Amino acid sequence: MRSIALTNQKGGVAKTTTTVNLGACLAQMGKKVLLVDLDPQGNLSSWLGLDIHNLERSMYNVFLEEVYFEEILTKTCVENMTLAPSNVALAGVERILAHEKGRDLILRKRMSAVVNNYDYIMLDCPPSLGLITINALTFVKEVFIPLETKVLALNGLVTLMNTVQVVKERLNHSLEVTGIVACRFDGRTNLSNEVFNQIKERFKDKVFDTIIKENTRLAECPISGKPITLYAPDSSGAVDYTNLAKEVIEREDRMKETRK
Repeated sequence: MRSIALTNQKGGVAKTTTTVNLGACLAQMGKKVLLVDLDPQGNLSSWLGLDIHNLERSMYNVFLEEVYFEEILTKTCVENMTLAPSNVALAGVERILAHEKGRDLILRKRMSAVVNNYDYIMLDCPPSLGLITINALTFVKEVFIPLETKVLALNGLVTLMNTVQVVKERLNHSLEVTGIVACRFDGRTNLSNEVFNQIKERFKDKVFDTIIKENTRLAECPISGKPITLYAPDSSGAVDYTNLAKEVIEREDRMKETRK
């Protein structure tokens, strides 16, 4: 099982887009995938067709230990892909648990029963580095960072890498940044190419070769309630995320070979 937090403290970088579409592509390749919505905006849950304003149980209830994690799981339109939903109520968790002992370890404890049921568990984190994100980083072994190919993105990336290192040292020695995904790439501009080259030069093998290009179909996709592979299977967005999923699996296979 691979546990992956998709995180970036900056919003609008295609974090949720990557979680939904990479997850769907992996599921369509036969992997059992669990997506966990940890963003109080609930964009991941909305995208997959849930009415987030009328959720009876969500990640909020899991954090407060009112329900078991398994009780909130819901099927999605993609076979092999399950969702743990959230909504705005989750925003109250940080205040409620601010002084709780072991608050950084709640997610690890609450999700322990399901970790062996999936090939991939992917956590869509909020655009902040607060308690919820720290819980995610304490639970997972890997971090994928979706990154907009713009100059200021590089500054935020360094900050995020430092945060991951602190969590690794203090709470989760297994934690590693294993993937940086260049998103919203505009090949018509020198800037996108230049930023991608700088990221590649600095972070080398951590950067996926697959680039997620700007795409109208991808931008429309959330309204459909489906991932891009079901909404517009012939679009460049569907091709890009399929290629990314293949690269994720190929890297995994290479790591297994190395360990032999």
